[in-house]
Amino acid sequence: MPTRHAFLRTLLATAAATLLPLTATAQTPAFPVAGKPIRIIVPFPAGGQTDIQARLLAAKLQTSLGTTVLVENKPGASSILGTMEVVRAPADGHTLLYTITVTAAQNPHLFSKLPYDPFKDLTPVMFAARSSTVLTVPANSPFNSVADLIRFAKANPGKLNYASYSAGSTSHLVAELMQQSTGTTMTHIPFKGSADAGMALIGGQVDFLFDGPTTAINNAKGGKVKMLAFTDPKPYAALGNLPNMAQAGVPGVDVTGGMQFFGPGKMPPEVLAKVNAALAAALKEPDVAKIYADGASEIVASSAAEHAASVKEQYERWGGVIRKLGLKLD
Repeated sequence: MPTRHAFLRTLLATAAATLLPLTATAQTPAFPVAGKPIRIIVPFPAGGQTDIQARLLAAKLQTSLGTTVLVENKPGASSILGTMEVVRAPADGHTLLYTITVTAAQNPHLFSKLPYDPFKDLTPVMFAARSSTVLTVPANSPFNSVADLIRFAKANPGKLNYASYSAGSTSHLVAELMQQSTGTTMTHIPFKGSADAGMALIGGQVDFLFDGPTTAINNAKGGKVKMLAFTDPKPYAALGNLPNMAQAGVPGVDVTGGMQFFGPGKMPPEVLAKVNAALAAALKEPDVAKIYADGASEIVASSAAEHAASVKEQYERWGGVIRKLGLKLD
């Protein structure tokens, strides 16, 4: 007959073995949480390239994950308003940011009092796709090449107006790089997002815009704008024989951008892995790949670790560019 101590030891061992799976389960965060929608925050107005892609991916995720996936546009303040929506959210994978280079690589160098730290308050989830920026002019513009535009700018300092999505956006910084490279002076007119900037260009209120490739291609096909060059050293099939800026005679404006997913800071590794896998599967869908390619975006679908390394590289590269330009927005 077992002693009282032996009986207690057996009882405790049995209880521990029973509770162990429950403890492990409790420590592994669930994703997605049943009945809780996933929000993809786009820190730009509706209608732009990032918004179009986010809505496409949301539909795929909704099917694969079996839960509601919403796209919410939170534009303003050079993507800061939308970014803060994510920074303040729980790190459970249900709130994601779909943005471009400005958020983590440019804003920290442009704003002295940025309300978030890109390395502490955001979790890199995925570098979704590589993309470029396209120099566009109105369809009835007298400029048919970059050389035409630069020639006029040199002869008429300050008379050319260019639009940007906002002060400090890539569309602004690339135009500043072009001015520095060519020794020209042009007038910057910032707008509240790509849709407003694009409408101003189409309406002839501004002379040029460095636009995202998806909207640039669509507007060019519709006879609303002319594309003069793009900024990436790498060619894109959807841009055909369009020259890059160096080929067009303006070296030093070799800018590569891309669309990226972030989550709130300190996302649990298990949740991060599940979100990354779900996004990768959505991006591999043939119809998704085609829409990205048709918009001159190259799908990357990186791992979270690769994205983290990319963010650091972009941060350093854009820091050098912005210091060279001498820009500060506060």
